[in-house]
Amino acid sequence: MRESGVYDSNLSAEDIFDAQFRDSKGRVVPPPELTAKTPVADTHCHLDMLRHPALALARAAAHGVEFLVSVCDPTEDAAYTYRELPHWRKAAHELLGAWNAELPAGRRTTEEAPQTRVIIGCHPHNAAKYTPETERTLKTLAARPLTCGIGEIGLDYHYDYSPRETQREVFARQLALAADAMLPVALHLRESHADGLAILREAGPLPAGVLLHCYNLDYDTLRPFLDLGCYVAFGGALTFKKSDEVRDAAARVPLERLLTETDAPFMAPVPLRGTVCGPECTVFTAACLTELRLEAAEEAEWQPQADANDANGANGTASCVSAEQPHQHGSAHLRHRDAELAARGLSVPGQDASHEAVAILNTIYETARRLFDRSRE
Repeated sequence: MRESGVYDSNLSAEDIFDAQFRDSKGRVVPPPELTAKTPVADTHCHLDMLRHPALALARAAAHGVEFLVSVCDPTEDAAYTYRELPHWRKAAHELLGAWNAELPAGRRTTEEAPQTRVIIGCHPHNAAKYTPETERTLKTLAARPLTCGIGEIGLDYHYDYSPRETQREVFARQLALAADAMLPVALHLRESHADGLAILREAGPLPAGVLLHCYNLDYDTLRPFLDLGCYVAFGGALTFKKSDEVRDAAARVPLERLLTETDAPFMAPVPLRGTVCGPECTVFTAACLTELRLEAAEEAEWQPQADANDANGANGTASCVSAEQPHQHGSAHLRHRDAELAARGLSVPGQDASHEAVAILNTIYETARRLFDRSRE
């Protein structure tokens, strides 16, 4: 059960005050090159659960995570993050300055901590603790300029820490509050998507937007939420070996609805699995998501050309995606495709995709800022 406070871990890497990524064996992991030229946003993390929030902010800034959203719960010590965030940002600034002082001029990074906003909402685990006093606290904190949304709220039928009927009632109340406050909503739905969708429909329009946080299921489950106009954020699960259906869903979501997150300190992405996740880890998920989008675009560009050549008997060679072979998103499939095209004497699409990658990352980042950055209003 999630509770405010330190996320206890025995991993010493969490206590090393530098900007390096380290895997579960303490080995340094280089950051992905794909995210080096554009800012990234972490739309869902729990700074109050990290052992060193200031260190997390400094690392995020050093790796280009320029905007992040931290989560609070009014049934817990919700004021903690609001109270401590200025101190965390100041300490992060000092850390960044110290790191830069040890680097040559050409390798120095920003010394500004990421722009940070807060969402507040009663997690479904805590629905049984929701009282009139909780709601008053929620409304008071929702009115603060630092607050950019209501969340994470929803239904969790996996753990059932609160009775399901109570979860549904508290979810509906908070949706109404979000509508009144004109704030976007961050949803937590686990083994409860059908009921969650029904309650969303009953709630009516939520003009400020709705985001499915940490999506890790297939496209068919996601599609009705997209039909309602929801956004969807992908975290570390996107990078996991057995997450093919999640990657397929991510490749099919309209680009303008896509967001990135970590859910830190949980679900560190590959190649950092088994470590405490921080907001800086967003860059690995962002890189994975961008690669998926590039691959999907390349496949869409290539397939009509390949089909036409096959229909005309080009080189007498069959298509590398046969009727028996399921369509898939992945580098192995693309390598097979590229070899097939080369054998036909055809050009390989997307040979220089850097500008397309930057465009994808910029779109995802700007979507996060539009949805959650009230300072831009």
